[in-house]
Amino acid sequence: MTSSLLPSLQTLTVGLTSVLRSHGSTSNQVTILRRQLNIYASSFPSEIVTCRVDDGSELRLFCKYAAGHSHNAYGHRGGVAYEAAVYRYLLQPSRASAPTFYGSHTDCSTGATWLILEHLENTLRVSHTPEPAASMNVAARWIGQFHGIAKERFSNAPILFLNRYDAEYYVGWARRTSLFADHWHQRFPCLTTLCERFEELVVLLLKAPPALIHGEYYTSNILFRNGIVYPVDWESAALAAGEIDLASLTEGWPVEVVRECEHEYQRARWPEGSPDDFELTLAAARLYLHFRWLGERPESTAAEYHLWRFEELRSSSERLGVI
Repeated sequence: MTSSLLPSLQTLTVGLTSVLRSHGSTSNQVTILRRQLNIYASSFPSEIVTCRVDDGSELRLFCKYAAGHSHNAYGHRGGVAYEAAVYRYLLQPSRASAPTFYGSHTDCSTGATWLILEHLENTLRVSHTPEPAASMNVAARWIGQFHGIAKERFSNAPILFLNRYDAEYYVGWARRTSLFADHWHQRFPCLTTLCERFEELVVLLLKAPPALIHGEYYTSNILFRNGIVYPVDWESAALAAGEIDLASLTEGWPVEVVRECEHEYQRARWPEGSPDDFELTLAAARLYLHFRWLGERPESTAAEYHLWRFEELRSSSERLGVI
């Protein structure tokens, strides 16, 4: 991402002044002191802005901009305005550990939405902490507790805007994977059968109690500080099987770390005992994630770096008796 996608200094000053006033600040004018590109930006441009308000105090803000971008991905992602609604209506009322939500802003010249959050200082990605296995357990516990309380805390929340994973959503990823796979069909003759039979496993994901999921609960989206995790990048939040978040958290980790995370998640979400079909639902969630990343873009599906996903699809399907 380049600075050309960011708002001008004058536009940023006006926008942040408006957002902070709405948040309760009495500041008549925000003064921008420093702007720093976010080196971790992916789908949308973002920056860290240091500003001063009227009382002389400084704020460090994380500013994310739609900037005319769209990354819907067949109903998977919702964009910056969608993520702002998740913070406003769900994360903020839940009191879950999250950066302070200052608000959102619509750029009057472009119509694009900005998301303004607290910049979390001195954090590390979960996988980069001194003891990553222990941090992974904390992350698994956090998401298990979050899924466990979601139904109660959000029962009266305006969640109609949330994406909901249905049968067509799940099956669509497998169908596109089969369509985009090209040469992989020769290397993995079972692929067509697997993609077709995935429809049978979708039932497991649909009958699981729905939870508010992050949608891409990977370690790159989980910040860690002083023993507390702060999941960020909620543009893929949805109502779906919670096992999807656990599957994404543990993807690619050693077996012993994965098993411990599974236990932490189960204890946190279901203190009185997890459902009998938890293991099967988690296995179906892992298959879904492979299809999710293989079924987005033909050029990506064909890439050799996805070989491991096809191998995992085959081995997982054999264990499940799908092929």
